[in-house]
Amino acid sequence: MNLFQIVAICGMISPILYTLMWILGGVLRPDYSHIRDDVSSLIAVGAPRKRFFDVFLITSSVLLFVFYLGLHWGINNGEGSFVGPILFVASGILGILVAFFFPLDPGGEIVIRRGKMHLILVVTSGLLTIAGMVALWFRLASVEGWSTFANYSLVSAIVSFLLVIIAAIFMKGRYRGLVERPMVTAFQLYYFITSLMVFLTN
Repeated sequence: MNLFQIVAICGMISPILYTLMWILGGVLRPDYSHIRDDVSSLIAVGAPRKRFFDVFLITSSVLLFVFYLGLHWGINNGEGSFVGPILFVASGILGILVAFFFPLDPGGEIVIRRGKMHLILVVTSGLLTIAGMVALWFRLASVEGWSTFANYSLVSAIVSFLLVIIAAIFMKGRYRGLVERPMVTAFQLYYFITSLMVFLTN
């Protein structure tokens, strides 16, 4: 097993941990609703079992960042533009900042500076990821063995952007958890498939 396969495994484990986190949230917290509550509410200030869920989020964020660091060289032997991988690295840095320093305010609210920074960093990280998806489409559209993934990357970018808009519309509604789940799943699935591609091609 080489270095690229190791970082790819990190990339595959990350979305599994993140998804497991919010699934366990509904199991271990009777007060938590997948329909009403967003994922970030699990690690809000003062949330029940916050430290337990922090471990999932921090580990997931760090593993994804490690994968991003090797992404450029893991795709097509490092041939092509740096733009996509750099956008992903920037997104990963913001994700780590959120995990370590910027939880939502008590009750999962966005009131003081910390909670507002959480929202700003999460949205910015998501948009950087979407831009990275588009950049990888440009880079790989004509590369043999990667063209199908390139098309998937473009479709994922479009779908993710539309789901971000929908989630933003319902952000303060009673169904924000329900509308957030498809958006979160689209991103996590993309991370897993990208990691799997790097693993299989190295």
